[in-house]
Amino acid sequence: MDNWVKDSSDNIDTVAMTMPPRAPLSMRVQDLSACPEDNPSRVSEHAFGWRVALFVPALIATLLLVSGMHGWLAEMGMTGLEWVLLTLIGITFIWVTLSVSTVGVAIAGLLARETAQTRRRSEVVPMDVALLVPIYNEVPCDVFGNATAMLDDLARRGGPHRYTLFVLSDTRDDMIAEDELRAFAALEASAPAGFAVHYRRRETNSDKKVGNLVDWITGWGAAYEAMLVLDADSLMTGRAIDRLADELSVDPRAGLIQTFPMLIGAETVFARLQQFSNIAYGWLLAEGLANWARSEGNYWGHNAIIRTKAFAASAGLPYLQGRKGKAELILSHDFVEAGLLRRAGWCVRFLPRVTGSFEETPGTLIDYVLRDQRWCRGNLQHLRLLRTAGLHPVSRYHLFHGAVSYLLSPAWFFLLVVWALLGVDSETNVVRYFNETNPLFPDWPPEMSHIDSAVFLIIMYAMLLTPKMVGAGIIALHPKATRVYGGRGAFLMAFVVEIILSIAYAPILMIQQTRAVLRALLGRSDAWVAQSRHARAYPLGTLVRFHWAETTLGLLLLSGLAAGLVSYWLIPIVISLCLAVPLSALSAVPLSRSLPGGLRMQSPNTIREPAIVARARVERSRLRDLLNASRFPAE
Repeated sequence: MDNWVKDSSDNIDTVAMTMPPRAPLSMRVQDLSACPEDNPSRVSEHAFGWRVALFVPALIATLLLVSGMHGWLAEMGMTGLEWVLLTLIGITFIWVTLSVSTVGVAIAGLLARETAQTRRRSEVVPMDVALLVPIYNEVPCDVFGNATAMLDDLARRGGPHRYTLFVLSDTRDDMIAEDELRAFAALEASAPAGFAVHYRRRETNSDKKVGNLVDWITGWGAAYEAMLVLDADSLMTGRAIDRLADELSVDPRAGLIQTFPMLIGAETVFARLQQFSNIAYGWLLAEGLANWARSEGNYWGHNAIIRTKAFAASAGLPYLQGRKGKAELILSHDFVEAGLLRRAGWCVRFLPRVTGSFEETPGTLIDYVLRDQRWCRGNLQHLRLLRTAGLHPVSRYHLFHGAVSYLLSPAWFFLLVVWALLGVDSETNVVRYFNETNPLFPDWPPEMSHIDSAVFLIIMYAMLLTPKMVGAGIIALHPKATRVYGGRGAFLMAFVVEIILSIAYAPILMIQQTRAVLRALLGRSDAWVAQSRHARAYPLGTLVRFHWAETTLGLLLLSGLAAGLVSYWLIPIVISLCLAVPLSALSAVPLSRSLPGGLRMQSPNTIREPAIVARARVERSRLRDLLNASRFPAE
């Protein structure tokens, strides 16, 4: 065994850390400008019909809307601003209709009775699988508590595969690192027989999570046929882990298999909102994605199993050329790695019906936005990666979709500004006023009446809410399904509460994402900090500083409403923006158990907690007590 000895501070003994014998695996950095020469024969599952069902209805619906809008705008000729407005309407609407089409594809798959594939044990060839948990300044008792629960669950199943757990630390805080060592010692002492556990802390955390995983692959990757990549807050049942390993074992074409993680641990208003939405509606979108993506699925960076040698040979990431020629790390690396695996001929599969895959969600609006800001810059990088040679068209779509998911917010913001400037009639149309007073600009004659505004708003809200309404409708019509939500009445109440809160928070998120896009375009990078996984209420001063932009815009629009200059159909958006600070404060409020189930947005994972979640909570508590006792020994 290779020993790594860490000499720490006085309040912890010198600890000898062990890693297995080194088994180096070369990690090939990919040339994005050329296809790989040793490209294996391409595999492709026939998904043409599903993709037609996804894209064609969305395109037709968008063309119909754009055609109708063009006929209204072009009554006296089109101006440059009108063309911009029409383009943005088309761009925003097509992405909304694609969500609706995804639901349609999901329902078609369910009606076609497409069943989840199961594997007989006789088909499965045992593999050596590494369970990788990369961490950075996390709460040690949570990370190692989850790991303990997962290993115990795997041991109870007695599956055919051999599992080894690696906690790969990039922690910079020495006090947290000391707790990691203590927690690892406890994990090692309690690990089930036959399950090896290892811990490694890098001296320098170059290239962030990408560098952390590359360091393991190039040091020990050759000894393991597969690696199951987990996040610091990931939790998976032994059955889910075995299912992924079985699928990879029997499918020699598979390079990566991704699960659909369900959200757990939601105790605050905002976290419960995300959890209910994930469980009640997310499954339908996941089914649709699996139906049309087939072998060209995506990767979300965790709760997925990967063929180690395939990843090392085809998914090594180069640096991008950033501003002033400076080397720039690819940040949202998971989408890119999935595309490179598929480019090399490997299947990237998505199995949404593998139950028992969990993760946590930010507990407050601010924590959610801070995480979103970190993702924004990386997703916008995807636009520069669209020209990567040899990518499958669907992989390019995934990259483009990742970027557009953030660019839609500035587009919505622009439409909001134009709508506000159009006023309520010709006398309050600010755009018309400036065009008439400035001879350099042509007149813009159309007037958006109250009826036109209502129709446009109803169409957009209907399309945005359709995926949720369909998912809720399917559940509400099945008594067995509503029973796990506490009954039909409780479910419908939770559905209404979720819709109201989602509508309230949407304009705030639009402004915050617009700010994130602008920061990314200006090259302003955010420091790499650990994600806040425990909800805490922020002081009033922090809330005001964080939401000043939304509040200011809301007050401006409110003044316009009071003066009769802004359409009354913007009232829901105006209220949301004006109340950004109190809504943000509300997001951190813990949900009282005395509230009715519907108001608490109860879901199956809150009414009947999964056994693995309960076990992890017990192990977290045990480790927390152990760490506290070692930090503050009794006198």
